[in-house]
Amino acid sequence: MDERARIDDVCRRLKDHYVFPDVAEKLTVFLRARLSDGAYAGLDDQAFAVAVTQDLQSVNGDKHLRLRHHVDPLPEVDDRSFDPDEYRLEAKLNNHGVASSRRLPGNVGYLETKFFYEPELSGETLAAAMTLLADTDALLVDVRENRGGDPMGVAMLISYLVGEPIHYNSMYLRDGDVTNQFWTLPYVPGRKFGPDKPVWVLTGPVSFSGAEDLAYSLQQLDRAKTVGAVTGGGANPRQQYKVDTHLDITVPDGRSVHPVTGTNWEGVGVQPDVPVAVEAAFDAAYALALDHVLTLGDSGVRRPIADEARLTLAGLG
Repeated sequence: MDERARIDDVCRRLKDHYVFPDVAEKLTVFLRARLSDGAYAGLDDQAFAVAVTQDLQSVNGDKHLRLRHHVDPLPEVDDRSFDPDEYRLEAKLNNHGVASSRRLPGNVGYLETKFFYEPELSGETLAAAMTLLADTDALLVDVRENRGGDPMGVAMLISYLVGEPIHYNSMYLRDGDVTNQFWTLPYVPGRKFGPDKPVWVLTGPVSFSGAEDLAYSLQQLDRAKTVGAVTGGGANPRQQYKVDTHLDITVPDGRSVHPVTGTNWEGVGVQPDVPVAVEAAFDAAYALALDHVLTLGDSGVRRPIADEARLTLAGLG
């Protein structure tokens, strides 16, 4: 397929699916002008993907809108270049998105996630991770390297941190012109951390999409404080469509709408409550958690926990 056929296909996807039809029209005009100017002539697949992505993001900076190059040929599964068997294997190899779940000295819980898979894939793993952390006195949720994922995976994690079901986000979809509400779940397997103990979410520029949904939603619910750096700024969920053997395009077909603020983090990222360098976020959040632990008492069965917290806090200083 030559570059003209590829650009035609990209423009068709934009017109049919992009959540902002006015931007899609501007992009279509711009891409065709760039094609006529020879901007894409003679490029290999990888360079072509980079050039088109830069142009796609030039109008409104939507980081979910991109042409992607794949080393391996894309599957001939369907129009959306998505192989469910490969996706399930990826989930298994990535421990369903949970990189770490452990109790830190001072009875502080630590959960690191790298991706949010849908609960039918990740539910058992997430339930096990949260059950392990249920009796800790404070919780750090690290999404500094989390690139996003399925919104229901986000809903499941938030559900372990609240009490009664809460409407925490909505999603407008161009297809059907509908707005779907996202609520926390009335039941989750395993044990909840609960709605009362403090939570800190560690963020950075790699935190994107679903990771930002988690951080933004918990922040707006006043359920957690964010610690670290501003996130990537991608609030528009996307679909992926095959363009050629090694190329597909991701096109946002919706946008997040917070039920209270009426807006989202698109283009601006989630602003940290405690701004520190991304590499310092863990120590900063851990220190805050240990300070909290020391307010819970230091006599009886809490004495060794308090001693542990003081010793660890001194080491962080």
